[in-house]
Amino acid sequence: MAVFRRLATSLMIAMTVVVAVVTVNAGDTNGVYSPCLDSRVERSDGFTFGIAFASKDKFFYNNTVQLSPCDSRLSLTSSNSQISVFRPKVDEISLLTVNSSSFTPDSYGYMVAFAGRKYAARSPAAFVANSSYTVTSFTLVLEFKKGRLQNLYWKRDGCAKCSGNSNFVCLNNQDCAIKTSNCKNHGGSVDCSIGIQLAFSGTDKHLSVLNSWYEVENLRQYSLYGLYSNLKDSLTSQYNKFF
Repeated sequence: MAVFRRLATSLMIAMTVVVAVVTVNAGDTNGVYSPCLDSRVERSDGFTFGIAFASKDKFFYNNTVQLSPCDSRLSLTSSNSQISVFRPKVDEISLLTVNSSSFTPDSYGYMVAFAGRKYAARSPAAFVANSSYTVTSFTLVLEFKKGRLQNLYWKRDGCAKCSGNSNFVCLNNQDCAIKTSNCKNHGGSVDCSIGIQLAFSGTDKHLSVLNSWYEVENLRQYSLYGLYSNLKDSLTSQYNKFF
């Protein structure tokens, strides 16, 4: 469709694109690298998807229907928005980061994960930040059927991990948040870079079951941060009593 073709080009021209560079190994059979194109994948393939940041209303057409950020009817390229593009390996648990030194989350407010054209899929809009509070840790599940992306959804733990901790606020009984004024990009001492724990469910194009989401269910929500030494100065390590 021309709508998606135009947007795939304009995203690169008109929006600030932050690309997570991932080394593609020899076993990667997926040659689709645009988040606005369709693909069918198998385990260990790379899979490209995007996360768009904007105010919540920008994700809705005529303020009624939520569309994929790949749909140019949303006019994201002409509004205050940003997109990050990632290519994780299918069925591996990954930790994705969006460094707050390159953008200010509360300038956008919400985020939507998306991929595909004819088989376009998008997540619900998730709150990230405003002038009062910032949420830095998320879990995103990509659900596939016969290797085709069907759905993206955010998993929340109902603030179980920050209950009783004065450093955090529980928003809407589902998200642990920190005061935005405590973030480094607002003069505070906390690195409020966004961290997204990513997992997969469903089946690949060979009908092999994708198991990483079941593995994540057995982990504490923020446990992966401890596996990444380059994130030792992140929010989770600064408030290590949180775990």
